[in-house]
Amino acid sequence: MEIKIEQGSIESSAADTLIVNLFEGVTNPGGATGAVDHALGGAISDLIAGGDLKGKAGEVAVLYPRGAVGARRVLVVGLGQAESLTLEGVRRASAAAIKRARDLNAGHVATIVHGAGIGGLDAAAAAQATVEGALLATYRFAAQKKQEAVNDIATLTIVERDAGRLEAIRQGAALGEAVAGGVAVARDLVNMPPNVATPTRLAERARQIATERGLAVTVGDRAWAAERHMGAFLAVAQGAGEPPAFIVLEHNAERTDLPAIVLVGKGITFDTGGISLKPGDRMWEMKSDMGGAAAVLGAMDAVGRLGLPLRVIGITPCTENMPDAAAYRPADVITAANGKTIEIISTDAEGRMVLADALVYAAQYQPAAVIDLATLTGACVVALGSGVAAGIFCNDDGLRDRLLAAAEATYERLWPLPLYDDYRRTINSEVADMKNSGGRFGGVGTSAVFLREFTDYPWAHLDIAGMALADRAGDYTPVGGTGFGVRLLVEYLRGL
Repeated sequence: MEIKIEQGSIESSAADTLIVNLFEGVTNPGGATGAVDHALGGAISDLIAGGDLKGKAGEVAVLYPRGAVGARRVLVVGLGQAESLTLEGVRRASAAAIKRARDLNAGHVATIVHGAGIGGLDAAAAAQATVEGALLATYRFAAQKKQEAVNDIATLTIVERDAGRLEAIRQGAALGEAVAGGVAVARDLVNMPPNVATPTRLAERARQIATERGLAVTVGDRAWAAERHMGAFLAVAQGAGEPPAFIVLEHNAERTDLPAIVLVGKGITFDTGGISLKPGDRMWEMKSDMGGAAAVLGAMDAVGRLGLPLRVIGITPCTENMPDAAAYRPADVITAANGKTIEIISTDAEGRMVLADALVYAAQYQPAAVIDLATLTGACVVALGSGVAAGIFCNDDGLRDRLLAAAEATYERLWPLPLYDDYRRTINSEVADMKNSGGRFGGVGTSAVFLREFTDYPWAHLDIAGMALADRAGDYTPVGGTGFGVRLLVEYLRGL
């Protein structure tokens, strides 16, 4: 969908579909909605008076102008109560309206920026949310199946009457477009079947992002990882038929004068559990076990588009976890890149193994902060619910607070969880420095303190299990890959 910005009156737009809005409780619409109402001879006011349009959040009314304006149809989307409107409300309203327009076979849609008038929201932020909602809601995955004929909206034009706000709206829309593009990268990777989204395919996508966005890229193979003593990463990879790929993308790679922020994403492209084999029921969902890596690659795509004045490094250790004859076993002792030894209790606790060596590798950048994202534990889903929030563990209060603020702004919610020393005692080992699993209870905490053993810098761990894959659609999230984490990371980075 092409995004355009125009100055003018929306009722005069050449689009085939117009989108305006209405707050709950308004009886006499004003602003752009009032102008369209006037052009339609009071048709919107008639709907309000008759009780057919109340302005409730997500409500969409359709009117047919019959030549009163150039557009074939006018959509009025409800924003709810004006005093409680947020940017998330704007995203959802924009999504509801654009999906209705798509279902009505619209080709060119013109909209106002929702919430930037009497809603009191910042014009740039509201424009970003309007564009994000529209693009995220109309995302489609090019599945390997016979496709039914569907309508795709070709153009979305944002119309603004006030010339003084055009630049802010233009900047906000460009930001929304870049962020939504990064989310699409992540969604596509998670939605691919695991025989397609192999470590090799993820490496190819990383190279493509590097070329398109001017990033530096490194893809390490088994020999490369062995030279760097990545025993934990290689232990998981040794049972995989597909070759592993340790992927590093760098934005502003040469700018050592800029603060370095490292993003690390778990990239298990399919997780059988290895020798500690998972139950067969719903094992197919384990194609999403690279949701952290997908989010990091999507975020790096957006960072490159936006040209953020930071040094940002994205690290994604990618491999399958398979029960091959060469696979690592329970009771093995593995040595990670920092020399710490790990007794293997479960080969299904593999995500923390690949992350361990990635976190050690991150230290070379002398980072101001490192953030890892991983579909790490079912325990986090039990604790916080599926599709509700990710857990955050953090050793730095400032970093935690900035991430929580970004989570609030993007509605990619995080819930703080503790790094208690009690969890560390649970993974004490008689034969190694630590175990890779503390057992069934407290699994979300023991996995986090395990990862802490491989950090010596400000660090946050985001357990995004339950967030990377959706089994039902949301307002602007489809069934399948959600792209969770991309918007959160970009918002955090912009805040710096």
